[in-house]
Amino acid sequence: MSAETGDLVFVPRAAEIAREGGARLREFLAAGVKTEYKGDVDLVTVADRTVEKLIRARLGEAFPEHGIYGEEGTRERLEAEYRWYVDPLDGTTNFAHGFPQFCVSMGLECRPVGTKPDEDGTLVAAVVYDPTRNELFTAERGRGAWLNGRRMHVSRTPVLAEALIATGFPSRKRHASPNIHFYHEFTLRSHGVRRAGSAALDLAYVACGRMDAFWEFNLNPWDTAAGILLVMEAGGRVTDFAGNPFRLESREILASNGLIGDELVRFFDDMFAGRGLAPIPTPREFAQARAARQG
Repeated sequence: MSAETGDLVFVPRAAEIAREGGARLREFLAAGVKTEYKGDVDLVTVADRTVEKLIRARLGEAFPEHGIYGEEGTRERLEAEYRWYVDPLDGTTNFAHGFPQFCVSMGLECRPVGTKPDEDGTLVAAVVYDPTRNELFTAERGRGAWLNGRRMHVSRTPVLAEALIATGFPSRKRHASPNIHFYHEFTLRSHGVRRAGSAALDLAYVACGRMDAFWEFNLNPWDTAAGILLVMEAGGRVTDFAGNPFRLESREILASNGLIGDELVRFFDDMFAGRGLAPIPTPREFAQARAARQG
């Protein structure tokens, strides 16, 4: 099957698998979640492992020739032409706390014979399933993006000042992440910033127009593969912070509706250069501003 001829039929079966995985997550959530730590603050649950095992088995039955690259350690047939990037539970911290913002994410990459190990293939199919809202986001290359069977499109917001945008923060080495500084600046320049805790859903929300843009540092291919295709097939744009084409191994992602993409790239350029940054008010300045408002 060719990624260029439009004869792909991967999404229907993958959607069934994602729904089955989502149903298991709901069962785990209802029963109570046992958690453990992969690092100082990096949670993993029995649900992550169980659902990845389930998806691994179902993909093996449906597409036995495909490779699988999963967050919880599955590495199978990675030399295959097609490779699934699987996050069985994107938003584990939310899930562990009972916060209903998590999903199953599955993205399919086509890597024809001759593709070098350090080169990306072509993303050809995507499924993101939110089991708490029963929302299924899907896309196939060249066929558009869909939410529960309805075509979806990115927003038409024309400027950053009117945009609602999303980001995330790492669970590990949070003190070393510069993102809090970007969060501060974006909050001052946009209509608002949301940090909901699931990168795959953030990207899906950009694709369906609920968010106008999303940025984050240090994500992994299983976090982004499905969401990238959703955004692109919905008419959006996905790059790194400098505006270069996004690669699955990139350590930074910037997704937008396309209309504000150039403005966002200029903003990142200014941020990294230290231009035009807003100072954080001191406690005295806060008190003075409050007194001035009160009269």
